[in-house]
Parts: sequence; structure tokens; C-alpha cells
Amino acid sequence: MGILEKIAEIEREIGRTQKNKATEYHLGLLKAKLAKYRLQLLEPSGKSGQKGEGFDVMRSGDARVAMIGFPSVGKSTLLNKLTKTHSVASAYEFTTLTCIPGKIDYHGAQIQLLDLPGIIEGASQGKGRGRQVVAVARTADLVLMVLDATKAKNQRELLERELEAVGIRVNKRRPNVYFKVKTGGGLSINATCKLTKINEKMVYHILHDYRIFNAEVLIREDITVDEFIDVVLGNRKYINCLYCYNKIDSISMEELDAIAREPNTVVVSCEMDLNLEYLVDKMWEHLNLTRVYTKKRGEYPDFDGGLIMRAGATIEHVCHAVHRTLRDNFRYALVWGTSAKHNPQRVGLAHVVQNEDVVQIVKKK
Repeated sequence: MGILEKIAEIEREIGRTQKNKATEYHLGLLKAKLAKYRLQLLEPSGKSGQKGEGFDVMRSGDARVAMIGFPSVGKSTLLNKLTKTHSVASAYEFTTLTCIPGKIDYHGAQIQLLDLPGIIEGASQGKGRGRQVVAVARTADLVLMVLDATKAKNQRELLERELEAVGIRVNKRRPNVYFKVKTGGGLSINATCKLTKINEKMVYHILHDYRIFNAEVLIREDITVDEFIDVVLGNRKYINCLYCYNKIDSISMEELDAIAREPNTVVVSCEMDLNLEYLVDKMWEHLNLTRVYTKKRGEYPDFDGGLIMRAGATIEHVCHAVHRTLRDNFRYALVWGTSAKHNPQRVGLAHVVQNEDVVQIVKKK
């Protein structure tokens, strides 16, 4: 029996098993086996195995956004509208057969936007060019899920299921669990809270199923079986996702209002250029980027060429962004902006900067 057949058999077993207190242990072990087989499918071993590599696209700009969606939802048209890149858009499906990159200039930041081929149900198992598409999505800082507002409501659920199957967790955070494999000492399993969805016996058998016999586990929140499996595998990608519903000019106002109220959702019409600027604003917001301006002593800040940093960046990160040797000669920094208690505030390397802060680095003499 091949891996695909094993996956299908386990999925059928999970589907026909009633979910209650008596079966949760059995379901947990099935989910662990399912995750293991899916990992083998994506990263087969042996000389003949072909790993699910992505399209060869060089990373550029300050952040990368990957557009995911079914065929003919308007991804290519959206790329053409938001960037200066031309991607062929037609009325028939599978017009885009490779990855086409474009670049959005947003107030000094450059955002790389990738137009990926449309994927179909079963993409995580290699149907169509699914493995290549999701491999690129794993390298993105943000997934832009492009949906057709005129089609079935379950398209979003189907796409999320395909991403889940390849280890992409959208709009979720990493479980608060300490897990370390050791060379000896057996299994040490502890929790700092009451566990209602998993127990020590289940943790023990899941670890044994993955041939882990020596490890330290400290669970700090009430996690599920799936979340613990994610921790054990350690290769999950937690990526923000923005849902973009296109073709809103073809639905009623009542339908539009219902869609627009969903979380992490933007409604647009590429055909009529509706709400595209707001979409870029929301992309910037979900990327969690921060713009920091620098200044020299006695001069005005350079508001034309700010530094683009990740949210949570410190003065030390700013030093590295300006010049790699600046950290070694650092004395202190002066900061103006929302992160400062007073303007200017004298700070050290650990100070966390916020958006639109102005920073002046003072070096040792």
C-alpha cells in the first residue's frame, strides 16, 4: 500500500469514528500517523524521491506576499493592477503556469508579490502543480488568499485544508510548549495548566510513534492533539493570511456586507479598481513591518529613505541595518516617537522601536 492509500485509509477511519471522550485517544494516535505520512509525502526519502520543491524565484524587497487561490479567481489581474508586472489573464482556467513575481512600492518599502498558478483540491498530495505552489507559500511572510465572491462559500475552507495538510498554519501562533529531544533520561512530561484536550498517556504514545524515547516536554497551555503533533514535527510554518474576495461587483449588497464583516478580509473588484489601495494598506498591516527614520546630529531626519524593520525590532537591529560595524562602536541612541517616554529619549541597544520612530545613533569617540 502506497503513502497516498495509507493517508486515504486513515482519513476514512477518522471520518467514521465518532468524536467523544472514549475515542479521543484513538483519534489522537490516528492524527499522529496521518501527520507522519503527510510528511513522508512532501519530503520522500531515498535517491528516487523528489522533494516538493517550489518555483525558482529569487527573494527580493522587504517582504514577500504569496497569492494562493483556485484557477480564474483574478490573481493575475490583481498582480497587474498592484504592480508594474504583466501577468497574462484570460477567461479560461490555468492561464498562469509558473510563478510570476511583481513588486509593490509602499511608502518606501518594497513588497514582493507572487502570482502563483491556481491550485486544485488535492494539491497537498501533488495534484496539478500543488506541491510547487505550497512550497513557495512556505517562504512567504504573508499569504494573500484570493477568492471569488461569486462562488461557493467553502472555497476558503478547502484552501485552508490544503495549506494545513502541508504544514502551513494561517493566522495561528506557535503553541506554548517547551520540547527538547535528549540522548538519555527517558521521557519527562509536565504541564503548568490543566489539560482538557490531551493527556500524558497520549503524549507518551505519540512520542513513541515518532520513535522519540528521550525528551523533555513542558506544556504551558491547554493544547490539542494536533498542536502537540505540530510541536513534535517542528517544521510547521505560522504565517499571517489575508482573505481577498474579488469580483464584488457581481454580488448583492447584502452578500457583500456579510463577506466584508469576516475577520482578516478585504473585498475588491479588479475589474472596476474598487478597494485596491485599501488592500495594500491591509497587506502592510498584516506583514507587521515597521518603518524607522534615521538622522545625523544637527540634521533633519531622512523621511524619504526610512529603514524597513520587522515588528519588535530593537536599536541593535537598526544598527545592523545601517552598517554591520555600527553595533561595535555603539554608545547610545536618541529616539523620537511613540516608543519614547519623552522626546528625545536616550536608550540602549535593547530598546524596541515602533513605526515612524526617528533614531539618532551616537558612536563611541
